[in-house]
Amino acid sequence: MSIRHGLLALLERGPMYGYQLRAAFEESTGATWPLNIGQVYTTLSRLERDGLVQPLPEHDGGQRPYEITASGRADLALWFATPISRTDRPRDELAIKLALALTTPGIDVRAVVQGQRTSTMRTLQELTRLKAREDKPGELPWRLVLDAMVFQAEAEVRWLDHCEASLVRHRPSAAPPPRPVEPLDAPEREEAGR
Repeated sequence: MSIRHGLLALLERGPMYGYQLRAAFEESTGATWPLNIGQVYTTLSRLERDGLVQPLPEHDGGQRPYEITASGRADLALWFATPISRTDRPRDELAIKLALALTTPGIDVRAVVQGQRTSTMRTLQELTRLKAREDKPGELPWRLVLDAMVFQAEAEVRWLDHCEASLVRHRPSAAPPPRPVEPLDAPEREEAGR
């Protein structure tokens, strides 16, 4: 999720200033995505530049609330209507790490997989404990985010199991033999010695 669209969605509720937006964002996502106040104000500046929000007159204490514009509502509606593509998401660092571990000399790939599985299982246990808390009707947004995190951790454990099984079946191809070094003739040896 982009911070840009998150802030637009929050401003659809009504005008807010930066600190209110930050608190509402973290509340809506169950604090799973902590937001730096600098990110909020930088994003608000860009949204204002793009005509998607506009500042209102300052309130007491110098706080300047922002409100969403008609263009901002149109942009937000388009975002909600457009499915998220896998290519829009960040690269999967774990998949890249394991692919590189397979081709890096001296790396115990099974140890890398096992270390990740242990970490992911700890995370899954922690998430499961959070899910066991008492349900409150107002917690649905947080519960949905938490469910997504649980499903992702479970999927990662299944994928790591698959990786481990693949490693057991994998027979590395024979590395090409090192190229023989041709002996240098006398003039080349002299040149190399200089």
